[in-house]
Amino acid sequence: MVINCVTNVPDQMVFAIYGLVNGSMAGLIQGLRELASLNYVSDIRQTKIKALKLSIVIVNYNVQHFLEQCLQSVMTAIENVPSEVFVVDNNSVDGSVAMVEAKFPSVKLIANKDNVGFSKANNQAMRLATGEYVLLLNPDTLVEADTFEKVVKFMDEHTDAGGLGINMVDGKGKFLPESKRSLPTPEVAFYKIFGLSWLFPKSKRFGKYHLSYLDKDETHEIEVLSGAFMLMRKEALDKVGLLDEDYFMYGEDIDLSYRIIKGGYKNYYYPEARIIHYKGESTKKGSLNYVFVFYNAMAIFAKKHFSKERAQMFSLLINFAILLRASISVANRFAKRIALPLLDGALIYAGLFVISTYWESSVKAGEGLHYPKEFFLFVLPVYVLIWLVSMHFSGGYDKPIKLSNVVKGLVAGSAIILIGYGLMGEQVRFSRAVILIGSLWALMIIPLVRFVLHLLKVSGFNLNSEKTKRFLVVGRSGEIARVENLLKDTFKTLGFVGRYEVSDENDLSKLDEFIRIQNIGEVIFCAKDIPAQRIIDCMTQTNFPEVDFKIAPSETMFLIGSNSINTAGDLYAFGINAITKPTNQRIKRLLDVVLAILFLALSPIIIWAIKSPFGLLKNILLVLIGKRTWVGYIKDLNADHNFQLPKIADSVLNPLDGLEAGEPDEEGLTRLNMLYAKDYRVANDLNIVFKGFRNLGR
Repeated sequence: MVINCVTNVPDQMVFAIYGLVNGSMAGLIQGLRELASLNYVSDIRQTKIKALKLSIVIVNYNVQHFLEQCLQSVMTAIENVPSEVFVVDNNSVDGSVAMVEAKFPSVKLIANKDNVGFSKANNQAMRLATGEYVLLLNPDTLVEADTFEKVVKFMDEHTDAGGLGINMVDGKGKFLPESKRSLPTPEVAFYKIFGLSWLFPKSKRFGKYHLSYLDKDETHEIEVLSGAFMLMRKEALDKVGLLDEDYFMYGEDIDLSYRIIKGGYKNYYYPEARIIHYKGESTKKGSLNYVFVFYNAMAIFAKKHFSKERAQMFSLLINFAILLRASISVANRFAKRIALPLLDGALIYAGLFVISTYWESSVKAGEGLHYPKEFFLFVLPVYVLIWLVSMHFSGGYDKPIKLSNVVKGLVAGSAIILIGYGLMGEQVRFSRAVILIGSLWALMIIPLVRFVLHLLKVSGFNLNSEKTKRFLVVGRSGEIARVENLLKDTFKTLGFVGRYEVSDENDLSKLDEFIRIQNIGEVIFCAKDIPAQRIIDCMTQTNFPEVDFKIAPSETMFLIGSNSINTAGDLYAFGINAITKPTNQRIKRLLDVVLAILFLALSPIIIWAIKSPFGLLKNILLVLIGKRTWVGYIKDLNADHNFQLPKIADSVLNPLDGLEAGEPDEEGLTRLNMLYAKDYRVANDLNIVFKGFRNLGR
């Protein structure tokens, strides 16, 4: 046995040990007598009572900022509960491991070299856990300060409890139905798949999947716990086993919940303890991967626990569900990603067709102008494609829609078409006038479509969303000022920012009144000043469902929130997020590819000026396949400084290659990385490439 920490050892104990070691029986006897007089045996019993109550296991995969906020709340919640905290990282590439090492040294970190899946990763930590209870907790959660005290007390008082689930709400304060569930028998799954559980939530027959007929504010015995917060008695796990590693993701919580019940224990839903679970039930729900992984997990469960006949029936139902949900998923993705570009393309082509026909039959009729069918079949579609691609790279399809990006894309497309037209031979130059008039048509009709969608209040098409957004920051003056600065660094046209200063948590009683009077659209809570319990209270009790909520963790440069249960959880990283904006990502990638092709074409010439010619050829290949970027961060800095930087590919050059002065100290190097990430410009990349040209083979 290894004793990790021994403090305040009485002199009598030292005397006794000294006597034993030195063979002094008199000293040993005297020491033991004095120990007895101090009732040290009682002290030993008290030490045993303070043994670990709770082992918390968090599996992380590329959600660094969610994990940081989760751990901050966990550290507060374990102050009165003897606990240990495990983080198992499944080979994240976003700096999660460095963040945990730098900010939470007491956490027991397991850093896997590949993604081993949810079940195996949890099992790695559970095999090392020594607490009386084991909690599986998602990284995208926020726990109240007394959550662990409440659930441990409940388990202590209910010795028949093998597992416990609690009241979970999403990022808008809405109750998450997966907080309480029943087993997905073929009958229950049928009602769920075909929407009967949604149509008749209060029915004991049809609403059984989420037990929606049970009062969410009362304690109930349930069958299935949610893997987002799954508290289990260690004794029960020793009896029924850990998570089944046949499940890579999804279904493992159902399987273990069922085995806990079969082991003679009960599972409970306990509403008195709450957490925020940002991703909720809808995590990646629309993706094809989710459909196949989730429903195949159900098939594994049926094969393992149902009779052969019922398993076959369930398998047929699952296959049908996969086909149905996959079809819906494909249609949904098509509608969201392709519908608007297709509409734009159809409208632009229709305008070009009418313009060309009119120009041919009326304006140029006397000159005998006649467009061949190839012009309508190939040339006009190419024009349309150039305009659409230009809008894509300018951010014209990013949401919320910005008309300025749409116009920039159309103007850039027109310029590309006219340049290409000028380089073509006379035999394929059909009409410059059609291009110019067509450009005017596109500049008129495409913004008009966005304006109509704005008037119809279609999601993502609010043209004034950034200008009219009104914030309310809740906390003490110091944190409010910090968040205000983050907002100013992020929004070029920052609207109203209100201040709701508090002296204690009871000052939030007038929050609703502030929201109504100031017409607030987003409330930001300063986690350093407002306890998680009060934040959740405000989110669940507010009378303004359209208001969004964000939380600003202390000493960070990001806010976390979720605008809808239909979103996976939104991360708002302020101050250093410019390089990760979709428009900048596309432009940077386009620049990388263009430069790689240019360097490859000129390689017979420029290879003589490069320090490492073979390295240049290797880098060209790596850039083309997306493994490297020409310009990026300075490497090999202290992880404590760099873990907050947005993730980009490894780079060939860095801001140091653009400096003419000497190399700064480490703090200066870190600042260079921060500035590069915060204020990304194509011109900066080109300048660094020009000045560091000889090192392109690095």
